Amino acid sequence: MPRWRRCLSTLNWRPVRGIELEIEQSRQRSKRIEQQTRLIENEILLVRSDSEQIESEIEQIEKEIEQLRSENARERALSALIKQHCFPPECSSTPPQPTEPDCGPFLP
Repeated sequence: MPRWRRCLSTLNWRPVRGIELEIEQSRQRSKRIEQQTRLIENEILLVRSDSEQIESEIEQIEKEIEQLRSENARERALSALIKQHCFPPECSSTPPQPTEPDCGPFLP
């Protein structure tokens, strides 16, 4: 065998190819991981956006609930006044005075 062939045979080229393959596989895994990371980051942004929207809707609903409670309290107060003026207690000896000239006491 010529001297240059012996020299080449002492060099082990296969591990270099194996290392190159491992490097390429590592690069591909790294690219997949980067893509998955970007997808996850996008999903996180969407979830945050949805969360902010839900929080905004919750605040709006709480405002509406407070407004409805206030309106209900006013309606209960008005209803109580109407009952007091239009339907006096039976133990009362004198009928209430009409608030308007054409309004008389309620007679069943």
